[in-house]
Amino acid sequence: MATIASILQVLTQGLGKTLPAHPGKNLSVPQAPTRSPILTEREYQLAIKNALRYFPKEWHATLAPEFAAELKDEGHIYMHRFRPTTYEMKGYPVESYPGKITAANAIMMMIMNNLDKAIAQFPAHLITYGGNGSVFSNWAQYLLVMQYLSQMTEDQTLVLYSGHPLGLFPSSPDAPRVIVTNGMMIPNYSTREMYDKLYALGNTQYGQMTAGSYCYIGPQGIVHGTTITVMNACRKYLHKEDMKGVVYVSSGLGGMSGAQPKAGVIAGMISVTAEVDIAAINKRHAQGWVNEIASTLPQCLDMIRSARKDQRVVSIAYHGNIVDLWEALADAAEAGELLVELGSDQTSLHNPFNGGYYPAEISFEASLALMAADPAAFKALVQSSLLRHVNAINRLTRRGMYFWDYGNSFLLEASRAGADIYKTNREEDGFKYPSYVQDIMGDIFSLGFGPFRWVCASGSPDDLRTTDRIAARILKEYLEAGAPPRVAAQLRDNIRWIEAAEANQMVVGTQARILY
Repeated sequence: MATIASILQVLTQGLGKTLPAHPGKNLSVPQAPTRSPILTEREYQLAIKNALRYFPKEWHATLAPEFAAELKDEGHIYMHRFRPTTYEMKGYPVESYPGKITAANAIMMMIMNNLDKAIAQFPAHLITYGGNGSVFSNWAQYLLVMQYLSQMTEDQTLVLYSGHPLGLFPSSPDAPRVIVTNGMMIPNYSTREMYDKLYALGNTQYGQMTAGSYCYIGPQGIVHGTTITVMNACRKYLHKEDMKGVVYVSSGLGGMSGAQPKAGVIAGMISVTAEVDIAAINKRHAQGWVNEIASTLPQCLDMIRSARKDQRVVSIAYHGNIVDLWEALADAAEAGELLVELGSDQTSLHNPFNGGYYPAEISFEASLALMAADPAAFKALVQSSLLRHVNAINRLTRRGMYFWDYGNSFLLEASRAGADIYKTNREEDGFKYPSYVQDIMGDIFSLGFGPFRWVCASGSPDDLRTTDRIAARILKEYLEAGAPPRVAAQLRDNIRWIEAAEANQMVVGTQARILY
């Protein structure tokens, strides 16, 4: 039987010398929403021309109509024909890769980890998380980059612009092995529509923080930060160290937001996370990051009541719209039953009109259809839903719930929708609700703590276990050396995190860890 190392030799071949058969779309994984870029006829032709530049001219007659169809039907040219099918996409042990140097092999491992179906939001569309956090713009770029990495020596650097490889350039062993830029647009002088157009043309892509830089480690990457956030929110707002019975409500079970239920359990509270996509719920449930699933609002509220009564630590996923959940919780609060103490939001509102936010007025499936068929109507529904969203949160905060923005543009997009989100009638007086960095995590950062992550390229759980023990020992040494009280408190939180990390089943994908 062939070894994985022999199978991965195909990475050295790049695009190959013969046009591969089309494998068809991969319908076994979640599909990215159809994009709706506004292109002129000339721009439409330019997008196809830009896509064809990667291939020999004798392939163009076959590929041109194929790419035209992808652009028309999906709003982007992903080049599905070139999606690899001869190996499972995941991060393999570093020695499995065909590169000449370990550093290049490790980068190949991380790229494939970003596209692992257990990790990526839309793996067939090269999107890792956030609705548009792209590893590459198309599959040709993936194949070419893997080929370049296979050839790389310690005296070369690979340069990429938004997924497009410019080639291997002479450098030195001390230089970076890869230099990447993504989304090179100036916010003050560009628009969302301009970005959508340039992405369709193949000129730029949004790489998020770790998708297009090949260093995503699964939702664990923000579990620790989210755990610290909810624990310190409890301390600051509720003046509690014991979080049993405290209810934290938010939304989203995607690549980043999916950290919330796990963080709630680690912190020792009741977390309730709304999600409209059942596939995302099922993924987190199968991974053990969600304990229970509520299919209706009455069932969800009853689960909250039961967990509060029993002081049970549990993560609940509500299959439905967060707006409906907030409104039900607000109704209960106004009837004298406050069922939630802490609230936030992790819908992907950096991408509000193309799958980052789903309006409460229509179903998830209807939203997918409408955003493709009538983007203006979909935008109007999103903004209408945001008005309801903020109104329900305002009703709850008046009765004692604490809410913060999670850096996802919730406050910004709510303000653009005309929601009652400012402290006063004057915009310059600021928002009613703080951001989590401003109000909670800023103090932690100011002490010198921040997200440090590592990956055991061997793929060995034993190696990760060893690094956990080393990290715990060093943290205890810092603590015993007489750290100031505020630093000591964070060190104790970190020790609690690292000692429980394996038991909490943090790993999704490569054997990785994050520690503040």
